[in-house]
Amino acid sequence: MSNFIDEIIELNENRVIELLKGRLQNNDDPLEIMDDVKKAMKVIGDRFSKKEYFIPELIMSGEILRQVFEELGPKLKEAQNSQKKKGKVLLGTVAGDIHDIGKDVVKFMLDANGFDVLDLGIDVPADRFIESLKEFKPKVLALSGFLTLAFDSMKEIIDELKDAGLRDSVKIMIGGGTVDERIVKYVGADAYGQNAVDAVNLATKWIEV
Repeated sequence: MSNFIDEIIELNENRVIELLKGRLQNNDDPLEIMDDVKKAMKVIGDRFSKKEYFIPELIMSGEILRQVFEELGPKLKEAQNSQKKKGKVLLGTVAGDIHDIGKDVVKFMLDANGFDVLDLGIDVPADRFIESLKEFKPKVLALSGFLTLAFDSMKEIIDELKDAGLRDSVKIMIGGGTVDERIVKYVGADAYGQNAVDAVNLATKWIEV
């Protein structure tokens, strides 16, 4: 179904949905369709890394993904009900930041790869992350933030986890527009992901250990 993959990569929204509906009518395996979506997202992520795609393209790809998930979500859940969940991931955009496109794409991809994801939403304060961590008991914490002011919020969350004696109980990934290795060190996280594919790879590696 390379045509479907190509249309996603080229961000042809209407054509993607048209092809998706056709595949669902043909009873294509929803997990196979998701594999194609993942392949397309990897290319989009690579293009963003090489500066061939920019923020508007990422926003557009996020919008296409939302629509794909609306169509595919129910079928995907049916297919996954028979599969054991890989592990828990707690996710949210940190306090002071209301960007959710990147976070939603990451949630979508983690969900599609069989993780049990709890999404706290946007502008989430540190204490809510701590409370949810205690209740949900995830192996992975994913902190999202697009604005530079989000870095201090990430640091605050991780510092509070240390104070509560919870830091060693969870692996922490961060993501957002300007996140890099320097920011990982500054906030005290374990790693960062440049895109949703990175997030899935990190979660998989950490949970399978």
